[in-house]
Amino acid sequence: MTSLKRTNSDDIDFINLVVLLDQDLAIRDGEDHAFYNQFNKTDKIKHVIVFYENNIAVGCGAFREKENDSVEIKRMFVHPDYRKKGIASAVLAELERWAKEVNYTYTILETGKNQPEAINLYQKQNYTIIANYPPYEKMDNSVCMKKTLQ
Repeated sequence: MTSLKRTNSDDIDFINLVVLLDQDLAIRDGEDHAFYNQFNKTDKIKHVIVFYENNIAVGCGAFREKENDSVEIKRMFVHPDYRKKGIASAVLAELERWAKEVNYTYTILETGKNQPEAINLYQKQNYTIIANYPPYEKMDNSVCMKKTLQ
């Protein structure tokens, strides 16, 4: 049985998944990890989704306001043992639904060239690559994307 929970960044299941995410990103980002890590703080994020399979937290994602009409998707992660099951797509869809419910027009995000599976996921969900936005505009490893919410 699967379920999604809307919560915030104080949620212990979210916190535990983010620890695993940060461990993975430290490897993928290499020397650039310290730069990226400074923009991935989770304190005060009010919009978090945690995905459960058989009451075990296995995936997460969040968003925070970027501008009056947009949010930035953050902290997307699925535990390696649960990948390729559509969990990331479900989390992303719920984040987009929630963002639209609270009157945002579009989403943006930053991912890395060393995360081809993430780029693939976002492109399948109709995200388009855009120019890198601050603070990523000078980062060659960054891939920034945008989606208008329907």
